[in-house]
Amino acid sequence: MLTELESSIGSDVLMGLAQAAGAIALCAAVVALCRWHAVRIEREAAVSMARGLVQMVLVGMVLAVLLHGNLLIGTLILLMMTVTAAFTAARRLQGLEGALLLCFWAITAGAGTVIAAMLATRSLRADIAILVPVGSMIIANAMNACGQAAERFRAEIVAHVGQIEAGLSLGAEPTVTVTPYLQSAVYASLLPRLDMLKSLGLVWIPGVMAGMMVSGASPVYAAIYQFVVVAMILAASGITGLTATLLMRSRVFTSAAQLALRPAEASTSGPAATRAHP
Repeated sequence: MLTELESSIGSDVLMGLAQAAGAIALCAAVVALCRWHAVRIEREAAVSMARGLVQMVLVGMVLAVLLHGNLLIGTLILLMMTVTAAFTAARRLQGLEGALLLCFWAITAGAGTVIAAMLATRSLRADIAILVPVGSMIIANAMNACGQAAERFRAEIVAHVGQIEAGLSLGAEPTVTVTPYLQSAVYASLLPRLDMLKSLGLVWIPGVMAGMMVSGASPVYAAIYQFVVVAMILAASGITGLTATLLMRSRVFTSAAQLALRPAEASTSGPAATRAHP
């Protein structure tokens, strides 16, 4: 029996590697086409594909070992994902002091609140085989929302330094001078999730629904549950985007209510590029 199981797993892995090779070949053809048009992404594409494949294989191996773990193990896995997501999002904010912690708390606030709510309402079970895949989708979208909101907020501030300083010189509160740019940044970070929710079922059928149907669940229930997941992704993204921009807002002004973020500093990767308000 054990030999048959090992043989089955081995054949599945070989089939998966063959399918991965086909996907890599197609991506390589696209990269070659881009190069033909002077769009050079060879190195980045190769690194991304290699990292993606290795990371997913490692995740599969870890989940195979921990498939029957408890809520604590699942929570630790999601925490590690959150830390990694914070590092990834913080790369968009090079030069902003405390960017890593800012991203970590923003992603934790968004993804953590939503995952806890789903567990409390039994929309998500503590079973690690369900908790980790669904939680990872929520964390990944929170990560993207964090990076997009913070980056857009910084770009808006840098582009409107004159208007902000004019408002400050007239006695306006620092938070008031940047409010329109904060609103714009949060809205921009939510647009992809809003479009995703609008197109749900018409343009795409996500993997959660497809997986549930393959496992024998009712198509109607699978469709409703998929809506719940996408709606929770929108909620997590909204909380994350708001948290990221609000935390960042307190870091772009000095204790003397002066704007610390400058166009020249925005492109500097050194730690002194932005002096944060503690």
